Amino acid sequence: MAPSLESTAWTRLEARRRRVSPGERSQLLDQAATERDPRGASTASEAIEHCSVTLMSLRVHDRQISVRRARAVVGRVLGWYAEHARDLPWRRPEATPWAIMVSEFMLQQTPVERVREPWHAWLERWPTPNSLTTAAPGDAVRAWGRLGYPRRALRLHQAAQMITNDFDGRVPEDRESLLSLPGVGSYTAAAIRSFAYGRREIVLDTNVRRVLARIGFGVALPGPVPTALERLLAEELAPEQPQRAARWAIASMELGALVCRARNPLCDACPVQDLCAWRRVGNPAWVGPPRRGQTYQGTDRQCRGALLALLRSSHDPVEDHQLAAAWHDVAQGRRALASLVTDGLVVPVGSGWSLPS
Repeated sequence: MAPSLESTAWTRLEARRRRVSPGERSQLLDQAATERDPRGASTASEAIEHCSVTLMSLRVHDRQISVRRARAVVGRVLGWYAEHARDLPWRRPEATPWAIMVSEFMLQQTPVERVREPWHAWLERWPTPNSLTTAAPGDAVRAWGRLGYPRRALRLHQAAQMITNDFDGRVPEDRESLLSLPGVGSYTAAAIRSFAYGRREIVLDTNVRRVLARIGFGVALPGPVPTALERLLAEELAPEQPQRAARWAIASMELGALVCRARNPLCDACPVQDLCAWRRVGNPAWVGPPRRGQTYQGTDRQCRGALLALLRSSHDPVEDHQLAAAWHDVAQGRRALASLVTDGLVVPVGSGWSLPS
Protein backbone atom coordinates (compact mmCIF):
# COMPACT_ATOMS: atom_id res chain seq x y z
CA MET A 1 0.00 0.00 0.00
CA ALA A 2 1.33 3.44 -0.96
CA PRO A 3 2.03 5.75 1.97
CA SER A 4 -0.55 8.49 2.38
CA LEU A 5 0.30 12.15 2.30
CA GLU A 6 -0.60 12.22 6.00
CA SER A 7 2.40 10.02 6.78
CA THR A 8 4.77 11.73 4.36
CA ALA A 9 3.80 15.40 4.46
CA TRP A 10 5.93 16.41 7.43
CA THR A 11 8.96 14.51 6.15
CA ARG A 12 8.68 16.18 2.78
CA LEU A 13 8.09 19.60 4.31
CA GLU A 14 11.19 19.09 6.44
CA ALA A 15 13.15 18.13 3.34
CA ARG A 16 12.14 21.40 1.73
CA ARG A 17 13.36 23.60 4.57
CA ARG A 18 16.45 24.44 2.51
CA ARG A 19 14.18 26.01 -0.11
CA VAL A 20 11.64 27.66 2.20
CA SER A 21 12.80 30.33 4.59
CA PRO A 22 11.65 30.23 8.24
CA GLY A 23 9.68 33.39 7.62
CA GLU A 24 7.85 31.89 4.64
CA ARG A 25 7.09 28.73 6.57
CA SER A 26 5.80 30.74 9.53
CA GLN A 27 3.58 32.77 7.22
CA LEU A 28 2.18 29.61 5.66
CA LEU A 29 1.41 28.13 9.06
CA ASP A 30 -0.20 31.37 10.22
CA GLN A 31 -2.40 31.38 7.14
CA ALA A 32 -3.32 27.73 7.59
CA ALA A 33 -4.30 28.44 11.20
CA THR A 34 -7.28 30.43 9.96
CA GLU A 35 -8.68 27.43 8.07
CA ARG A 36 -10.54 25.52 10.76
CA ASP A 37 -11.87 22.04 10.43
CA PRO A 38 -15.67 22.44 10.48
CA ARG A 39 -15.85 19.72 13.13
CA GLY A 40 -13.98 22.11 15.43
CA ALA A 41 -11.37 19.44 16.10
CA SER A 42 -8.16 21.24 15.16
CA THR A 43 -6.71 23.83 12.86
CA ALA A 44 -4.75 23.15 9.71
CA SER A 45 -1.63 24.53 11.38
CA GLU A 46 -1.99 22.01 14.22
CA ALA A 47 -2.30 19.25 11.63
CA ILE A 48 0.93 20.42 10.01
CA GLU A 49 2.77 20.58 13.35
CA HIS A 50 1.58 17.07 14.25
CA CYS A 51 2.49 15.57 10.86
CA SER A 52 -1.13 14.92 9.88
CA VAL A 53 -1.70 17.08 6.82
CA THR A 54 -4.32 15.43 4.61
CA LEU A 55 -3.98 18.05 1.85
CA MET A 56 -7.70 17.67 1.26
CA SER A 57 -10.53 20.14 1.70
CA LEU A 58 -11.50 20.17 5.36
CA ARG A 59 -15.11 19.92 4.24
CA VAL A 60 -14.36 16.54 2.63
CA HIS A 61 -11.98 15.40 5.35
CA ASP A 62 -12.71 11.70 4.73
CA ARG A 63 -10.83 11.84 1.41
CA GLN A 64 -7.16 12.28 0.78
CA ILE A 65 -4.75 12.06 -2.13
CA SER A 66 -2.00 9.47 -1.83
CA VAL A 67 1.50 9.81 -3.21
CA ARG A 68 0.71 7.13 -5.77
CA ARG A 69 -2.43 8.93 -6.84
CA ALA A 70 -0.60 12.26 -7.06
CA ARG A 71 2.03 10.70 -9.33
CA ALA A 72 -0.68 9.13 -11.47
CA VAL A 73 -2.42 12.49 -11.84
CA VAL A 74 0.78 14.24 -12.91
CA GLY A 75 1.82 11.48 -15.30
CA ARG A 76 -1.52 11.29 -17.04
CA VAL A 77 -1.92 15.04 -17.35
CA LEU A 78 1.59 15.33 -18.83
CA GLY A 79 0.75 12.57 -21.32
CA TRP A 80 -2.49 14.31 -22.23
CA TYR A 81 -0.70 17.62 -22.70
CA ALA A 82 1.83 16.06 -25.08
CA GLU A 83 -1.04 15.15 -27.41
CA HIS A 84 -3.55 17.96 -26.93
CA ALA A 85 -1.63 21.16 -26.13
CA ARG A 86 -2.52 24.17 -28.22
CA ASP A 87 0.22 25.55 -30.43
CA LEU A 88 0.68 28.88 -28.71
CA PRO A 89 3.67 30.91 -29.97
CA TRP A 90 4.90 31.88 -26.51
CA ARG A 91 5.16 28.19 -25.60
CA ARG A 92 7.43 27.27 -28.49
CA PRO A 93 11.08 26.41 -27.73
CA GLU A 94 12.31 29.50 -29.56
CA ALA A 95 10.27 31.89 -27.40
CA THR A 96 12.61 34.16 -25.46
CA PRO A 97 12.11 35.08 -21.79
CA TRP A 98 11.07 38.54 -22.96
CA ALA A 99 8.48 37.07 -25.36
CA ILE A 100 7.12 34.94 -22.52
CA MET A 101 7.04 37.92 -20.18
CA VAL A 102 5.07 39.94 -22.75
CA SER A 103 2.59 37.08 -23.07
CA GLU A 104 2.12 36.92 -19.30
CA PHE A 105 1.34 40.66 -19.16
CA MET A 106 -1.12 40.38 -22.04
CA LEU A 107 -2.84 37.25 -20.77
CA GLN A 108 -3.80 38.78 -17.43
CA GLN A 109 -7.63 38.66 -17.40
CA THR A 110 -7.62 38.30 -21.20
CA PRO A 111 -8.54 35.22 -23.31
CA VAL A 112 -5.78 33.56 -25.31
CA GLU A 113 -7.34 34.19 -28.71
CA ARG A 114 -7.49 37.93 -28.10
CA VAL A 115 -3.77 37.95 -27.31
CA ARG A 116 -2.30 36.12 -30.31
CA GLU A 117 -2.35 38.97 -32.83
CA PRO A 118 -1.29 41.81 -30.48
CA TRP A 119 1.50 39.58 -29.09
CA HIS A 120 2.88 38.92 -32.59
CA ALA A 121 2.68 42.61 -33.51
CA TRP A 122 4.36 43.66 -30.25
CA LEU A 123 7.28 41.23 -30.63
CA GLU A 124 7.80 42.18 -34.27
CA ARG A 125 8.07 45.80 -33.26
CA TRP A 126 9.86 45.37 -29.93
CA PRO A 127 11.65 42.00 -29.87
CA THR A 128 13.77 42.95 -26.84
CA PRO A 129 13.30 45.07 -23.72
CA ASN A 130 15.85 47.55 -25.02
CA SER A 131 13.92 48.08 -28.25
CA LEU A 132 10.80 48.98 -26.27
CA THR A 133 12.67 51.58 -24.22
CA THR A 134 13.38 53.56 -27.39
CA ALA A 135 9.63 54.05 -27.86
CA ALA A 136 7.44 56.54 -26.02
CA PRO A 137 5.10 55.17 -23.35
CA GLY A 138 2.22 56.38 -25.50
CA ASP A 139 3.39 54.14 -28.34
CA ALA A 140 3.13 51.16 -25.98
CA VAL A 141 -0.40 52.18 -24.99
CA ARG A 142 -1.32 52.65 -28.65
CA ALA A 143 0.07 49.22 -29.57
CA TRP A 144 -1.87 47.65 -26.71
CA GLY A 145 -4.99 48.32 -28.73
CA ARG A 146 -8.19 46.94 -27.23
CA LEU A 147 -6.67 44.29 -25.01
CA GLY A 148 -8.10 46.06 -21.98
CA TYR A 149 -6.50 47.17 -18.72
CA PRO A 150 -4.06 49.45 -20.62
CA ARG A 151 -2.05 50.21 -17.49
CA ARG A 152 -0.39 46.86 -18.26
CA ALA A 153 1.19 48.51 -21.31
CA LEU A 154 2.69 51.27 -19.18
CA ARG A 155 3.95 48.75 -16.60
CA LEU A 156 5.53 46.66 -19.35
CA HIS A 157 7.25 49.75 -20.75
CA GLN A 158 8.53 50.65 -17.28
CA ALA A 159 9.68 47.06 -16.71
CA ALA A 160 11.57 47.12 -20.02
CA GLN A 161 13.40 50.26 -18.92
CA MET A 162 14.37 48.65 -15.62
CA ILE A 163 15.49 45.44 -17.33
CA THR A 164 17.62 47.46 -19.74
CA ASN A 165 19.15 49.70 -17.08
CA ASP A 166 19.53 47.29 -14.15
CA PHE A 167 19.72 43.80 -15.66
CA ASP A 168 21.77 44.30 -18.83
CA GLY A 169 18.73 43.88 -21.03
CA ARG A 170 17.97 40.34 -19.85
CA VAL A 171 14.76 39.37 -18.09
CA PRO A 172 15.98 38.36 -14.63
CA GLU A 173 15.63 34.78 -13.45
CA ASP A 174 15.62 35.10 -9.67
CA ARG A 175 12.35 35.78 -7.89
CA GLU A 176 13.46 38.85 -5.95
CA SER A 177 14.62 40.66 -9.09
CA LEU A 178 11.44 39.76 -10.98
CA LEU A 179 9.28 41.05 -8.15
CA SER A 180 11.14 44.37 -8.30
CA LEU A 181 9.85 44.96 -11.85
CA PRO A 182 6.75 47.14 -12.34
CA GLY A 183 3.66 45.04 -13.01
CA VAL A 184 5.21 41.78 -11.80
CA GLY A 185 3.52 40.17 -8.81
CA SER A 186 3.98 36.76 -7.26
CA TYR A 187 1.99 34.92 -9.93
CA THR A 188 3.75 36.58 -12.88
CA ALA A 189 7.17 36.03 -11.30
CA ALA A 190 6.39 32.34 -10.78
CA ALA A 191 5.09 32.01 -14.35
CA ILE A 192 8.19 33.63 -15.86
CA ARG A 193 10.54 31.49 -13.78
CA SER A 194 8.62 28.36 -14.73
CA PHE A 195 7.83 28.94 -18.41
CA ALA A 196 10.92 30.95 -19.41
CA TYR A 197 13.58 29.29 -17.27
CA GLY A 198 12.19 25.85 -16.45
CA ARG A 199 12.28 26.40 -12.71
CA ARG A 200 10.15 24.54 -10.18
CA GLU A 201 7.44 27.02 -9.23
CA ILE A 202 3.89 26.82 -7.97
CA VAL A 203 1.90 28.62 -10.67
CA LEU A 204 -1.67 29.08 -9.45
CA ASP A 205 -3.83 30.72 -12.06
CA THR A 206 -7.62 30.36 -12.21
CA ASN A 207 -7.46 27.26 -14.42
CA VAL A 208 -4.94 25.45 -12.23
CA ARG A 209 -6.83 26.28 -9.05
CA ARG A 210 -10.02 24.85 -10.55
CA VAL A 211 -8.21 21.60 -11.45
CA LEU A 212 -6.85 21.35 -7.90
CA ALA A 213 -10.24 22.11 -6.35
CA ARG A 214 -11.90 19.31 -8.28
CA ILE A 215 -9.22 16.63 -8.29
CA GLY A 216 -8.02 17.15 -4.74
CA PHE A 217 -10.80 18.86 -2.82
CA GLY A 218 -13.94 17.47 -4.45
CA VAL A 219 -15.53 20.89 -4.98
CA ALA A 220 -16.65 22.54 -8.21
CA LEU A 221 -14.70 25.78 -7.87
CA PRO A 222 -11.88 27.20 -5.76
CA GLY A 223 -12.40 29.99 -3.28
CA PRO A 224 -11.73 33.63 -4.12
CA VAL A 225 -8.07 33.44 -3.02
CA PRO A 226 -5.64 30.52 -2.63
CA THR A 227 -5.60 28.97 0.83
CA ALA A 228 -2.66 27.48 2.68
CA LEU A 229 -3.97 23.94 2.15
CA GLU A 230 -4.45 24.68 -1.55
CA ARG A 231 -0.83 25.76 -1.81
CA LEU A 232 0.29 22.68 0.10
CA LEU A 233 -1.62 20.45 -2.31
CA ALA A 234 -0.06 22.26 -5.26
CA GLU A 235 3.36 21.82 -3.67
CA GLU A 236 2.80 18.08 -3.22
CA LEU A 237 1.68 17.61 -6.82
CA ALA A 238 4.56 19.57 -8.38
CA PRO A 239 7.35 17.16 -9.43
CA GLU A 240 10.73 17.65 -7.80
CA GLN A 241 12.62 17.72 -11.12
CA PRO A 242 12.48 21.38 -12.29
CA GLN A 243 11.82 20.79 -15.99
CA ARG A 244 9.10 18.26 -15.23
CA ALA A 245 7.58 20.65 -12.68
CA ALA A 246 7.54 23.42 -15.27
CA ARG A 247 5.88 21.07 -17.73
CA TRP A 248 3.30 20.12 -15.11
CA ALA A 249 2.56 23.79 -14.42
CA ILE A 250 1.64 24.51 -18.04
CA ALA A 251 -0.07 21.13 -18.56
CA SER A 252 -2.39 21.54 -15.57
CA MET A 253 -3.16 25.06 -16.76
CA GLU A 254 -4.04 23.74 -20.22
CA LEU A 255 -6.22 20.99 -18.76
CA GLY A 256 -8.20 23.63 -16.87
CA ALA A 257 -8.58 25.79 -19.97
CA LEU A 258 -9.66 23.06 -22.39
CA VAL A 259 -11.23 20.24 -20.35
CA CYS A 260 -11.77 21.12 -16.68
CA ARG A 261 -13.66 24.25 -17.63
CA ALA A 262 -15.64 26.39 -15.24
CA ARG A 263 -18.80 25.79 -17.23
CA ASN A 264 -19.63 22.56 -19.05
CA PRO A 265 -16.46 20.65 -18.13
CA LEU A 266 -15.57 17.80 -20.48
CA CYS A 267 -15.18 15.16 -17.80
CA ASP A 268 -15.47 12.26 -20.27
CA ALA A 269 -12.38 13.59 -22.06
CA CYS A 270 -10.39 14.13 -18.87
CA PRO A 271 -7.30 11.92 -18.46
CA VAL A 272 -7.78 11.77 -14.67
CA GLN A 273 -11.54 11.43 -14.41
CA ASP A 274 -11.25 8.26 -12.29
CA LEU A 275 -8.84 10.02 -9.93
CA CYS A 276 -10.98 13.14 -9.49
CA ALA A 277 -12.60 13.62 -6.07
CA TRP A 278 -15.27 15.89 -7.57
CA ARG A 279 -16.24 13.24 -10.10
CA ARG A 280 -16.35 10.56 -7.42
CA VAL A 281 -18.90 12.47 -5.37
CA GLY A 282 -21.14 13.12 -8.35
CA ASN A 283 -19.93 16.53 -9.57
CA PRO A 284 -21.82 18.54 -6.93
CA ALA A 285 -22.70 22.09 -7.88
CA TRP A 286 -20.90 25.06 -6.36
CA VAL A 287 -22.50 25.97 -3.04
CA GLY A 288 -20.42 29.03 -2.21
CA PRO A 289 -21.22 32.68 -2.93
CA PRO A 290 -22.56 33.26 -6.47
CA ARG A 291 -19.91 33.97 -9.07
CA ARG A 292 -20.76 37.21 -10.82
CA GLY A 293 -19.07 38.05 -14.08
CA GLN A 294 -17.61 41.50 -14.55
CA THR A 295 -19.98 43.88 -16.28
CA TYR A 296 -18.67 46.19 -18.98
CA GLN A 297 -21.56 47.88 -20.78
CA GLY A 298 -22.00 51.42 -19.52
CA THR A 299 -19.21 51.21 -16.95
CA ASP A 300 -16.32 53.60 -16.38
CA ARG A 301 -14.11 50.92 -17.95
CA GLN A 302 -16.07 51.15 -21.20
CA CYS A 303 -15.96 54.94 -21.04
CA ARG A 304 -12.20 54.91 -20.48
CA GLY A 305 -11.85 52.56 -23.43
CA ALA A 306 -13.80 54.90 -25.69
CA LEU A 307 -11.64 57.88 -24.72
CA LEU A 308 -8.43 55.91 -25.18
CA ALA A 309 -9.61 54.63 -28.58
CA LEU A 310 -9.99 58.23 -29.75
CA LEU A 311 -6.59 59.22 -28.36
CA ARG A 312 -4.90 56.15 -29.91
CA SER A 313 -6.33 57.04 -33.31
CA SER A 314 -4.72 60.49 -33.29
CA HIS A 315 -1.06 61.43 -33.20
CA ASP A 316 -2.03 65.03 -32.46
CA PRO A 317 -3.54 66.28 -29.20
CA VAL A 318 -7.29 65.78 -28.93
CA GLU A 319 -9.32 68.80 -27.86
CA ASP A 320 -11.76 68.79 -24.95
CA HIS A 321 -14.85 69.01 -27.16
CA GLN A 322 -13.65 66.03 -29.20
CA LEU A 323 -13.23 63.91 -26.09
CA ALA A 324 -16.60 65.05 -24.79
CA ALA A 325 -18.22 63.87 -28.03
CA ALA A 326 -16.70 60.40 -27.61
CA TRP A 327 -19.05 59.50 -24.71
CA HIS A 328 -22.74 60.21 -24.15
CA ASP A 329 -22.51 60.90 -20.39
CA VAL A 330 -20.54 64.12 -19.84
CA ALA A 331 -20.02 63.64 -16.09
CA GLN A 332 -18.89 60.04 -16.54
CA GLY A 333 -16.58 61.11 -19.36
CA ARG A 334 -14.92 63.71 -17.13
CA ARG A 335 -14.56 61.17 -14.34
CA ALA A 336 -13.02 58.63 -16.72
CA LEU A 337 -10.61 61.22 -18.13
CA ALA A 338 -9.49 62.18 -14.63
CA SER A 339 -8.78 58.53 -13.81
CA LEU A 340 -6.79 58.11 -17.03
CA VAL A 341 -4.68 61.12 -16.10
CA THR A 342 -4.15 59.73 -12.60
CA ASP A 343 -3.01 56.41 -14.09
CA GLY A 344 -0.52 58.18 -16.37
CA LEU A 345 -2.29 56.98 -19.52
CA VAL A 346 -3.27 60.49 -20.64
CA VAL A 347 -1.41 63.78 -20.28
CA PRO A 348 -2.51 67.39 -20.92
CA VAL A 349 -0.92 69.01 -23.95
CA GLY A 350 -1.76 72.68 -24.46
CA SER A 351 -5.53 72.91 -24.67
CA GLY A 352 -5.92 69.22 -25.41
CA TRP A 353 -5.00 65.73 -24.34
CA SER A 354 -2.58 63.08 -25.58
CA LEU A 355 -1.07 59.72 -24.77
CA PRO A 356 2.21 60.07 -22.79
CA SER A 357 5.27 60.90 -24.85
